[in-house]
Amino acid sequence: MAKEYDLVILGGGTGGYVAAIRATQLGLKTAVVEKSKLGGTCLHKGCIPSKALLRSAEVYATAKKSEEFGVETSEVKLNFSKVQERKQGIIEQLHNGVQQLMKKGKIDVYEGIGRILGPSIFSPMPGTISVEMNNGEENEMLIPKNVIIATGSRPKSLQDLKIDGEIVLTSEEALDLNSLPNSIIIVGGGVIGIEWASMLVDFGVSVTVLEYSDRILPTEDKEISKEMERLLAKRGITIVTSAKVLPETFEKEQGNLATIKAEHKGEERSFTADKILISVGRQANVEGIGIENTDIKLEKGFIATNQYYQTKESHIYAIGDVIGGLQLAHVASHEGIVAVEHIANAQPIPLDESLISKCIYSSPEIASVGYTEDKAKENGFKTKIGKFPFKAIGKALVFGETEGFVKLVVDEETDDLLGVHMIGPHVTDMISEAGLARVLDATPWEVSQTIHPHPTLSEAIGEAALAVYGKAIHF
Repeated sequence: MAKEYDLVILGGGTGGYVAAIRATQLGLKTAVVEKSKLGGTCLHKGCIPSKALLRSAEVYATAKKSEEFGVETSEVKLNFSKVQERKQGIIEQLHNGVQQLMKKGKIDVYEGIGRILGPSIFSPMPGTISVEMNNGEENEMLIPKNVIIATGSRPKSLQDLKIDGEIVLTSEEALDLNSLPNSIIIVGGGVIGIEWASMLVDFGVSVTVLEYSDRILPTEDKEISKEMERLLAKRGITIVTSAKVLPETFEKEQGNLATIKAEHKGEERSFTADKILISVGRQANVEGIGIENTDIKLEKGFIATNQYYQTKESHIYAIGDVIGGLQLAHVASHEGIVAVEHIANAQPIPLDESLISKCIYSSPEIASVGYTEDKAKENGFKTKIGKFPFKAIGKALVFGETEGFVKLVVDEETDDLLGVHMIGPHVTDMISEAGLARVLDATPWEVSQTIHPHPTLSEAIGEAALAVYGKAIHF
C-alpha cells in the first residue's frame, strides 16, 4: 500500500536529517529514505571521523613536546587501534543521537534506496518514490507532495589511479586504516588533502603533497596559503605545487611501495611511498535515483536549482553536495532549512555564500568568511587591510601556539568589512564572530568596540580591526 507524505527526503545526511526536523517543526508529515546510515558522509566518512583522528594526532604531537610545558613523561607511544576505537565510539554516539531525533520528530525512516518515478497511477507528476528496502522486503511506495534530493557526494578518482583500498586510497578508505604507513603521497592540496597531511605528519608519517595549482589551498586568501605552506614545510612535509600527475605512471614496487610520476616545471619527477591518497574533489551522487524520469537539469554533474533549491520540477528540491557550490555540512543544513521553509511558504531568506564561514582543521587551523583580498579587488572594491599576528597575543604564548595571524579585508570607500581570514590556534572556534560581523555589515571600528576578554585568542580579531586604522595596541 502506498503511503502519502507532505515531504520525502532522499538522503539522511546532515542536510537531509536537518531538513526533516525543520519540516516536522512546520507541521509537515515527513519521511527520510537513507540507503546506509543516518548522518551520511559527514558523520560516518568525513567531518566527524576525520576530526576525531586530527584530535588524536594533535594530542600525540603535544605529548611529544610536553617538556616545553614543564611536564616530563616517559616515552610517549601511539596506540593506533585505540585511536580508531575512540573515533568509532564518537561516531556511534552521534549516530544514536540522530536516530533519537528522528523518533522525537516522529519522522518515518526507510532504510533502502529511493528512486523517483515518472508520472504514474499514483501521481500525474514525477515524484512518487519507490524504495528498494535493504532488508529485502517488498518495495515501499511513497507518494509525497514534495521531494528533497539530499544524496550527497563521493570522492573523485583520477582516471589512471584506480582506487584499490590498499595502496591507492581516498579519504574514505584512509579513515579505516588498521595501521599507519611509513610514507604517503597525497594527490591534491585542497582542504581535505591538507587536513590529512597535517594529521599524518603529526602521527609520524612521511608526507608528500602534489598539488596541480600553483599553490596549496587555492581558494583561500593567498597570504593564508603561503603561510600554511611555510608551516607545513617547517614540520617536514614535502609540498610540490604546479605538479601534474602523468597518466599511466602508477607502479607497484617490491615491498608494496607505489610510485607515480608528475610533470613539474617542465620536468618529469618520480615519487614513491607506501600509500597514495587521492584528494581531488568530490562528485555528486546523482546516479540511480530516477532523475531521468524528471525534467531536472544537471550542470557539470550537479543538480541545478534556484535560490530556494527548487529544480526544474517545482515540487522537487535538491540540497547539499549534490548541487555543488560550497560542499560543507553546515551549508547543506542551512540549504535544507531554506528549502523546507519555501515548501511551507515560510518566506525564507536565500543563502548568501559570502556570509558562510569555512574551516580547515589542520594544525594550525584556518578559518575564513567573505571575500579574499584578490576576490574583493576582482569585484571592483578598493581595499585596505588589517593584520595582527598571534605571536603578540598572550593566550597564544600560554598555549605554545604562536604561528599565524588574523587578516581583515575592508572596503576603503565605505569601511564595510568584506572578509576575515585567520590562520592559527583554534581559529575555527573564533570565526563565528567574524561571520556575525559580516551578517550585520559591520565596520572594523564596530568590531574594535567589542571588548575582547584578556587573555583570549579572540583579542587578535579586535587588534586586527584596530590595525585597519593603524591603531593596533600590542604590535
